[in-house]
Amino acid sequence: MIAESIFKSEFDKNSVFLDRNLIMPSYIPDELPFREKQIEEVSRVIAPALKGQRPENLFIYGKVGTGKTSVSKHVMKKFNEFASNNKINAECYYVNCRTHNTVYKVLNKIAKDIYAEESFIGFPSTFIYEKILEYSKQQKHIIFILDEIDKVRDLDELMYNLTRANDELDKGSISVIGISNNVLFKDRLDARTKSSLCEKELVFPPYNAEELIEILKKRAKLAFKEGAISTSAISLAAAYAAKESGDARTAVLLLLKAGEIADRLSLNIVEDEQVKAAKSLVEEEIVLSLISTLPSQQKLVLYAIAKLSLDKKPIKSLIGLEQGVLFSGEIYEEYTRLAKKFKESIVSARWYREYISELEVYGLIITTNSGKGIKGQTRLIKLASDPTKIRDVLEKELFGN
Repeated sequence: MIAESIFKSEFDKNSVFLDRNLIMPSYIPDELPFREKQIEEVSRVIAPALKGQRPENLFIYGKVGTGKTSVSKHVMKKFNEFASNNKINAECYYVNCRTHNTVYKVLNKIAKDIYAEESFIGFPSTFIYEKILEYSKQQKHIIFILDEIDKVRDLDELMYNLTRANDELDKGSISVIGISNNVLFKDRLDARTKSSLCEKELVFPPYNAEELIEILKKRAKLAFKEGAISTSAISLAAAYAAKESGDARTAVLLLLKAGEIADRLSLNIVEDEQVKAAKSLVEEEIVLSLISTLPSQQKLVLYAIAKLSLDKKPIKSLIGLEQGVLFSGEIYEEYTRLAKKFKESIVSARWYREYISELEVYGLIITTNSGKGIKGQTRLIKLASDPTKIRDVLEKELFGN
């Protein structure tokens, strides 16, 4: 009876939302404001497939929430519709490499999409690869969108398989669009992989405050009832997101959470106060979501920082005892210990410093030079968020605990 009462109460409750699904970060609207140029560029790269020619590979990168996935899926949808309507042997497929993070999983996902009625579970990757090749040999020009491509553990092997396929195809072709949130990711690729994948490159810049306001206005019109959200609340959500990262996903999530808060308080309109209340909720959610997108080596570095932050005694400086402040060298030592323990390869000190710089860019850590009061010159590092929550999330991500 208690559950039934709650369900009835929630069902009867008034809501500020017209359609809550349309303000979810995962929803891709028909129009993508301020990404017309990017849509045009991606479309032009893959358009040769419609004329029976192999498109060049494309590498897209940029920060989270800059529209990379939305643009790619939008172009894919229009491409497939055009090819189908005009009976052209060209197809585009999407793979989320965070979920399908090995050569086998990627190939299996592609084969399953191509041969919808068949199952390839249990078959070796060489067999699955040959099935994909066999399909393309039917004069099919196929484009694979590999989102979060940096999550593929054996990426060099995957790219070798997909790009060498064209040497065996007389009439069909296979091309790749690789997407990464990590702007420095391509620098880590094997030279051969980089040359085969990065034939063309496209950078997605962050949105500015004015662009985010227009994006949110359009989404709010779709998702909220008329007059159920103030112009001021939309502007505030855009300002928060622009200040932090220019992340449209964060801005949209702020409106979603603000609307949920308004519903919980039985309000008829979302105002600034609800956006302010949503900010702390969203910040934590974004941080934890961002952690899940990091490469495994970077997760290990962050895990080392979280563990040391919780286990180490405060250090002494000119301003007294400081909790959670760590030396760069001791983090690298802890990272090395963890990598050995879990049988992961150990990156060089140079790449470790790159990881630290990236974690700072993402806002996950704060760094400073040691300065006076501490013996020697070193880099001091501190987590920007609760170390317990970060440790717990990383243990699930890394070890499945």
